[in-house]
Amino acid sequence: MSQKFKNIYVAATSQHVGKTTSTLGLVSSFMNRGYSVGYCKPVGQKFLDVQNLRVDKDTVLFADLINFDIVPELHSPVLLGPGATELFLDNPDNFHLAEMVLAAADALEKKNEINIFEGTGHPGVGSVANLSNARVAKLLNAGVVMVVEGGVGSTIDMLNMTTSLFREENVPIIGVIINKVISEKKEKVRHYVGKWLEKQNLKLLGILPYENTLAFPVIKTVAEAISGVVTYNADYVTNKVESILAGSLIDLKELKSSQDLLLVVATRSINEAIKKIESMARQHGIKNCPLSGIVATGEGKIEKHTLEYIEKHNIPLIRSDLDTYGAVLKISKIEVKINTNTPWKVQMAIDLIQNNVDLDSILDYSRLE
Repeated sequence: MSQKFKNIYVAATSQHVGKTTSTLGLVSSFMNRGYSVGYCKPVGQKFLDVQNLRVDKDTVLFADLINFDIVPELHSPVLLGPGATELFLDNPDNFHLAEMVLAAADALEKKNEINIFEGTGHPGVGSVANLSNARVAKLLNAGVVMVVEGGVGSTIDMLNMTTSLFREENVPIIGVIINKVISEKKEKVRHYVGKWLEKQNLKLLGILPYENTLAFPVIKTVAEAISGVVTYNADYVTNKVESILAGSLIDLKELKSSQDLLLVVATRSINEAIKKIESMARQHGIKNCPLSGIVATGEGKIEKHTLEYIEKHNIPLIRSDLDTYGAVLKISKIEVKINTNTPWKVQMAIDLIQNNVDLDSILDYSRLE
């Protein structure tokens, strides 16, 4: 190996602000520069069972990106799933969680030039087991890249609160990535948050623009959110959903502007809705099917013509026992995460980091003498 670097720990001020997006981009960017890069989610909360292995769900995504065989004790050493909190508090001496994290880090450091550790939740998550993000970063002797959602006052408030945990542990912060910044506010955010960061002796590593396509769920996620069953075209559950189209309010403007609409309609009204979409498409020269999926709620019979339309255009159909309002409500609350079902999001995350983050500063800070 030509060069070794200190460990890098990616933390965030809260959930769903872009920790996985940033980690993906950093891992891929450093790999593209020719470095051997290792990944670890030292403390996980939500897990998957893959080939009889229980690992944090983000680990599966990175295994696909980096092309490694998942070894739970290496890539996902600690899982604080349901019930783990009580087990730990009842018998803390039975658990050697810090040692598990350190063993994973030691093995990865022997194999790779750069190792990137992804945090979980907000910085305090894991405190119940003495494994807060700040504590884990301290154990790993890592420098921290902090991710925060874009704004001015709220961004500064969150940074001031969350970085204090790392200051208490004397963990160095490499710098800050501000994510989801609306383009017209970019310079304002750069100026005012940058001014505050400078006073705190923190480096602004980059500002990532808001990309609405990263917020699009896929049909599979929709089905899970409403406990629905995909009864037609299950091979197309990775279709993305840009907007919801209510069966009773089919709008011409939406039909013309998108090919990724989710039609949510009562089953008893689905036949009329499809006929209306077909009629409007013919009248206004809309050649491509605007639907990426259909949620049919409640009881009702689906006519042969509607099923032929669904089959012709490869539209996944989700049947749900919820009513239409209940289904729309649950769909609107979906928290979208990058995963193996959203390959276009993976590439977008990588591009966002490569094009907007000062990667050289991260490498310069982490380079071992």
